[in-house]
Amino acid sequence: MTDKQPNFDTLAVRAGNDQSSFQEHSEAIFLTSSFTFKSAEEAAARFSGEDHAHFYSRVSNPTVTVFEERLAALEGGDACVATASGMAAIFSVMLGLLKSGDHVVSSRSIFGTSTILFTNYLEKFGVEFDFVDLSDLDAWQQAVKPSTKLFFAETPSNPITEIVDIKALADIAHAGDALLVIDNVFCTPVLQRPLEFGADIVVHSATKYIDGQGRCLGGAVVGDKKLVGETIHGVIRSGGAALSPFNAWVFSKGLETLSLRMKAHCDSALALALWLDKQDQIEKVYYPGLASHPQHTLAKSQQSGFGGMVSFIVKGGKDAAWKIVNNLQMLSITANLGDTKSTITHPATTTHGRLSQQQRDDALIADGLLRLSVGLEDIADIQADLERGFS
Repeated sequence: MTDKQPNFDTLAVRAGNDQSSFQEHSEAIFLTSSFTFKSAEEAAARFSGEDHAHFYSRVSNPTVTVFEERLAALEGGDACVATASGMAAIFSVMLGLLKSGDHVVSSRSIFGTSTILFTNYLEKFGVEFDFVDLSDLDAWQQAVKPSTKLFFAETPSNPITEIVDIKALADIAHAGDALLVIDNVFCTPVLQRPLEFGADIVVHSATKYIDGQGRCLGGAVVGDKKLVGETIHGVIRSGGAALSPFNAWVFSKGLETLSLRMKAHCDSALALALWLDKQDQIEKVYYPGLASHPQHTLAKSQQSGFGGMVSFIVKGGKDAAWKIVNNLQMLSITANLGDTKSTITHPATTTHGRLSQQQRDDALIADGLLRLSVGLEDIADIQADLERGFS
């Protein structure tokens, strides 16, 4: 765009925008399944890859490309592949990079569906998984085998906001010739850019903060041109979990305001965490911005903000947690997160409900745990609604 590399907020608004011959100011939505050719020779060149122009929207689409190039610029990657959902992004990475007999070391503190994908499905095809405590670097090191090909982690984790030293974890992975994949959904590139700390691949559920208003499903994989631009893209081209052009357009517009929204989410989440920490009904609050958080100092060193997710354990277990949820009048009871509207869920019976009791215990998913995605409402109104729940 200019001789000088633009700053983050400029990239969020301008990156990837390639005007058509109509010179539209807002990015166009190309709602087409296919593209025509001027000749049989041109068609053959595009299908073979000799000509990189668009030919079928499962493979590439101009609107999707805008989103991919913009997110790649924000994460500091060379390539991005958009997917139909966040889980499709994770699945595509695993399918593209692993084979039967390979071994993966994963954090225990990940989204419940990710655990189910690994243990119930990928293990059927001969991929072995071991789960370790996210912040315990010694455990990661000890879990490495000659067949280890990949490390997978969320940081901060879902739902208890546990954090790992990304650079140290990358060093352990690379020493064993393994790749490090980081799920960056809680922070987004506004607050954290894992590639800068040595991660090889970043995955996103664009459904969350990137959209920001709970409208569309989508995901993305960001990394280098070889692993992501060729290998992972090949999975999407053949497997078909492509992002729709309309959803890509929504996500591109979401990226334009992502920085502003994340700063507002962070401010309100910190205020709410400090308030929750003083409530008699609360046994424990999980938020990286609290000095009491075990990785508070680490969070300050690798994140520019503490995020919009606050989890807390209610005294009295599941019954007490459910009573609070059922007495709320404003907060949305839904498992989605990253919305302008504040949302609350009981992880043990929703996002992590398909895990065994032992798996939930290992991941510190207590029966009294509630996960709150702090939205953009007035903080006083969020507190007032929680007070209704507590009463």
